[in-house]
Amino acid sequence: MEIKPVKIIMNGVTGRMGTNQHLVRSILAIIKEGGLKISDDLILMPKPLLTGRNENKLKNLAEKFGPDAIGKPLEYTTDVQGAINGKYGKADIFFDASGTLQRAKFIEMAVEAGLPIYCEKPTAVTTDEALRLAELTESAGLKNGVVQDKLWLPGFRKLVALQEQNFFGKILSIRGDFGYWVFSGEVADQPTQRPSWNYREEDGGGMMIDMFCHWRYVIDNVFGPVKSVVSYGNVDLDKRFDEQGIEYKATADDSAYAIFLLENGTVCQFNSSWCTRVRRDDLLTVQVDGTHGSAVATLRDCYVQDISMTPKPVWNPDIEQPINFYDGWHKVPDNCEYDNAFKIQWEYFLRHVMLDEPFRWTLREGAKGVQLAELGMQSWKNREWVDLPELAPANAAK
Repeated sequence: MEIKPVKIIMNGVTGRMGTNQHLVRSILAIIKEGGLKISDDLILMPKPLLTGRNENKLKNLAEKFGPDAIGKPLEYTTDVQGAINGKYGKADIFFDASGTLQRAKFIEMAVEAGLPIYCEKPTAVTTDEALRLAELTESAGLKNGVVQDKLWLPGFRKLVALQEQNFFGKILSIRGDFGYWVFSGEVADQPTQRPSWNYREEDGGGMMIDMFCHWRYVIDNVFGPVKSVVSYGNVDLDKRFDEQGIEYKATADDSAYAIFLLENGTVCQFNSSWCTRVRRDDLLTVQVDGTHGSAVATLRDCYVQDISMTPKPVWNPDIEQPINFYDGWHKVPDNCEYDNAFKIQWEYFLRHVMLDEPFRWTLREGAKGVQLAELGMQSWKNREWVDLPELAPANAAK
């Protein structure tokens, strides 16, 4: 049995998502499982090297999670350039989870060193820049990928299975409702749950640039390609408090409302807000209505109601509603085990890099999400419908 090490530079994983989803629940989880088993003869074993700007944060991560996974602290360094250039051993993959506006310089460094690149979304804040980074990696013949984790959430996988079974008939409409209340940080006992840069447009923050990137790959892959968009955004809370408790002016949209028209004529409506209080099944719900049946997907679950179980309401506001509208819905069972969505995509990328297996969630695919966000902001600014032009195909993608 060959245990093949895969050295991964993990840059910027000191943030919430980087630590929890990528380091702990993906790479360290794979290590604790004994590596990624490919066959009876081969196991791929990740070897993470943590990089970033803050040495104390890196040291704390290394000491907190390393012993549980590998029996000793993880490797770390603030010398990102040295790590990319092989100063601490030749790397097989460069992963970036830094801030959006810092992404380009790290991708350029990794391209110069000839490393396969995997990174968080959004890859940039403009379509031109996202495409430039995609073309940079493609021209160098480098394998590359962007995180599109929601495709592997159990709720969305169940929606795909329902479509394959023709449960819906003709899909008529799709409605997504996402978000929760993100505290401003003004009250000491109610600290904010998200980093302050998320609410500063000048630092790459904003609801559209964040979440429209998700909605693009979810809609494209689950329901069909997006043709056009009309949207509206808003800065609901214009005053927030940063990690040091210092007040700052919030300049980025923290709510966004959009209608996406698909190429097949289906209408998708998505509401996204960091200033809403949740009274629904989950932080994200997506309802699909079809001629034969409907479904409501959450992050993990999915509930269905077919035409035979659909009640017949009669409008009468003068009496208490006689119908319990939750009756008649049935939970789709878990007929398989669902692993962490980030971990699943990491495993696909490891196989892509080390075994040359296909991987279609590339930087160019990530650029599509940036395009939708950018055109969504254009629609908001100009108060108009905007069509999405097709992005040029890759010329040298590997």
